[in-house]
Amino acid sequence: QVQLVESGGGLVQAGGSLRLSCAASGRTFSSNAMGWFRQAPGKEREFVSAISRSGRDTLYADSVKGRFTISRDNAKNTVYLQINSLKPEDTAVYYCAARESFNLLAAANRGSYRYWGQGTQVTVSS
Repeated sequence: QVQLVESGGGLVQAGGSLRLSCAASGRTFSSNAMGWFRQAPGKEREFVSAISRSGRDTLYADSVKGRFTISRDNAKNTVYLQINSLKPEDTAVYYCAARESFNLLAAANRGSYRYWGQGTQVTVSS
C-alpha cells in the first residue's frame, strides 16, 4: 500500500510558477515509477508527466513540454512537479499517482497507476 499526499497548489497569475510536491508513505517509494495527472472542470483526467523509479527517465505530455519539470528525491520519498510559465489552461486539480512498474512503459495511461493522491488545486488567472 502507498499513500500519497500532494501539496503546493494555489492561485497564481499567468506566467507565474509553482512547485507541486507529492509525499509518499507506505511501501518502498523507490520501487515505484510516479506520475502526475490533472483534471480540469468538465474534462477527463489527463496525463501530465511521469518519472521512472531511478529518476533517470521522464515523460511529458506535449502540452507541458518545456514548461513542466518532474523530479524525485527517493531519500525524502517525494516527487515534485515544477510548473513554469503557467497558462490559464493549466488550471486543474493536479494528482500524483504511483504505479507498480518501475519504468515508463504505458506511463501516460492512467489505468496503469494503482495509487492516487487526493489532488491539489492549481488556478491560473489571466
